[in-house]
This record gives sequence, C-alpha cells and structure tokens, in this order.
Amino acid sequence: MSAPGTRSFGPSFTALWWFYFLSFVAGFLLFPVVPLHLRDLGAAIAESGRFQSAFWLGSGLGCLVSGPLGDRVGQRPLLSWATLAAAGFFVAYAFLPVRWAFFLLAPLHGLMWSALRTGALAWVGGSLIPERRGEGLALFGMAAPAGVAIGPLLGVWLYPRVGFQAICLAFAVVLAGLFLVVRNLPGGERVSAVQPRRGLGWPDPWVFGPALILFLLCLGDGPMAPYSAQEARGLGLYWPSAYLTCFAIGMVGMRLLLGLSGRRVSPARLIPWMLALALLGNLLLGVMPGGQTRHILSGLLYGSGFGMSQTLMFTHVIGRAKADRHGAAVGALYFAFDAGIALGSLGLGWVMQAAGFRWGWTLGALLVVPAILLSLRLKEPETAVG
Repeated sequence: MSAPGTRSFGPSFTALWWFYFLSFVAGFLLFPVVPLHLRDLGAAIAESGRFQSAFWLGSGLGCLVSGPLGDRVGQRPLLSWATLAAAGFFVAYAFLPVRWAFFLLAPLHGLMWSALRTGALAWVGGSLIPERRGEGLALFGMAAPAGVAIGPLLGVWLYPRVGFQAICLAFAVVLAGLFLVVRNLPGGERVSAVQPRRGLGWPDPWVFGPALILFLLCLGDGPMAPYSAQEARGLGLYWPSAYLTCFAIGMVGMRLLLGLSGRRVSPARLIPWMLALALLGNLLLGVMPGGQTRHILSGLLYGSGFGMSQTLMFTHVIGRAKADRHGAAVGALYFAFDAGIALGSLGLGWVMQAAGFRWGWTLGALLVVPAILLSLRLKEPETAVG
C-alpha cells in the first residue's frame, strides 16, 4: 500500500514516506500518553508535562549533530541505528517503575528522534531529481502532519483500553520492523566530498539565514498546540479543538494545492507570500472578534501559510546545499524549528498568563514580520517547486 502520489517517485520514496509518517505517529503518541501514565504514578500536572520539554530539548540539540553525522556516515546507517535505539526506548518505557527515569531518558530519546527526522528528509531530498524536488518534498512533507494528527488521537484512545505497557511494546515492534525495512532500502550511502573533512562539519554560512527565518516563524507557533484549546475551553466554545483541526486541514490543503498542481514556482518567490499568510492567520487569532469562527478561520489560514513555509524553506535549502552537506543543512533548520517552538511556548505562554491569550497571539504574529523581511533577501534556487 502506498500513499497517494508516492508511487511515481519509486519504491524507496514510498517506503521512506511511511517511515517518516510512522516516526511522527510514534513520537507524538507519547506526548499525551506519557503524562497520563506519570499522573497514574503520582505526578502533579506541572511535573507530568516535563517529559515533552525534555524530549524537545534533546531533539533540538540532536539535530545539530545528527544532520552532519548523516553526511559523514550515510543516511541509511544513521536511520537504521536510530530506529533500533528508538525501539529500545519504547521497551524501556514499558518497564520503568519511577517517574524520574522518564525525564532522564526523554532527552536521549529526543536525540534519536532528531536523527530519524533529519536522516529521512536529507535522504529523500538528495535522491529526488531537481526538476521534481519541490513536488516530491511537498508530498513527503504531508507525512509529518498526518503523523502529528493521528499519533495523539491513537494514544489517547488506546491508553484506557490496552494500557501503557502494551502501547509501548507494540510500537517497539513497529519500530523494529521499520529498522529492517530501512536496512534493506537502496541508496542512503555517504556522499563523498571533493575535499575530505575532519569532524562532523557545520552547514554552510548561508544556511543560517533561512534558519533564522524559520526560528522567527516558529516562535509564534510555539504556543499554538498547548494554548489554543485552553483558550477555546475558557471561552466555552462548542468545538475546543477547532483551531488545531483546521490548522492540519490548511496545512495539508496548501501542500496539495501547490505541490501537486504541476505549477513551477521558485521557492524563494513563494516563501514571503506563505509567511504573509501565516502572519494574517496568527493576527486574526489575536484581534478578530468572536470565538469559534475566529479559531476556524485563523487555523485554516495559519496552517496553510505555516505548513507550506516549512516545506518551501527545506526545498530551498536542500536545492542550494552541496550533496555532502544535505544533512547538516537539514539539521540546522530542524534545530531552528525545535528551538523556536520551545522558546515560543515558554515566552509567549508567560505573556498569555500575565496579559491574556490575545496579547500572546498578537505578539507571535508580529514576530513573523522580520521573517518576511529576511525572506525577501533569499537567493533564487536553481529549481522550481510545484
């Protein structure tokens, strides 16, 4: 079985699409389930949320290492052993008797998960022909939001029915199966550099411009997941999860529209427009009157702009990066992504607690303005997207 449209890119692309999807299902399944389990072990509400913070900390820092490491040893070996290690973490979680052990393992697990993300995306981006790279990455990028949407729902549904231990052991088996699949996929070998490098290596200096743009965008996105539903419940809205649901719909819809329409447009030309769409969606959440309609409309617009901005930025960077620097470039972008979300959730969450939700949403929108200005200076990539 293949995801719609993946078959035209070959069996390796299809296998990596499902690998990426299941990696996100496994990762985001833990975020609601582990806190529930920690509460059963006696943790307070605040303590139960520390697992996710520790996980993202490890993931963000790990991206700086796993990206260059994949360039040095090859993406297939990196993905293989990171997948096997992730399966081991799931087995360990199933039998941990004390709360502190979860917080100890979370950053290490996040580090392994960073390797799954950077390795898979660098592998796919480097294997696509330039003429179809934008279309392929737009299609590949749909695996992540699908996994983000399904993982938490699946975890919350399974937890009271089969229990925490069964969930962890089942996904350990899934990850072990993915290990076998990745080990036998063609490609993913190390790309030899013209001049051999010592050490892991940093991305080229120009990558830090796109990374800064993504960081500013993600600062405003940080509070979306943890606080949009809280605002909705505080207002008594009949559909508290409307924002996040419409966010996912907008994200997938825009990727389908631009990625599969056959249009050929430069990523550098589209990025400012997608950032402006994200700015509009975020600003509506802060200043538009009302509640339910505000959440629905803002979610659709913001999801469309935010989701496609990511895809275009990765397409732009992979298109410009040298073949032996794809992993380092992707790792830098993922570090900016993780750091922006973590710091935005912390900082804007404090603003919302002190001054109200609307002030936090508005400030997050204003942070996108310098990102738009910086995006106007992006150099044209060699290929088009769409």
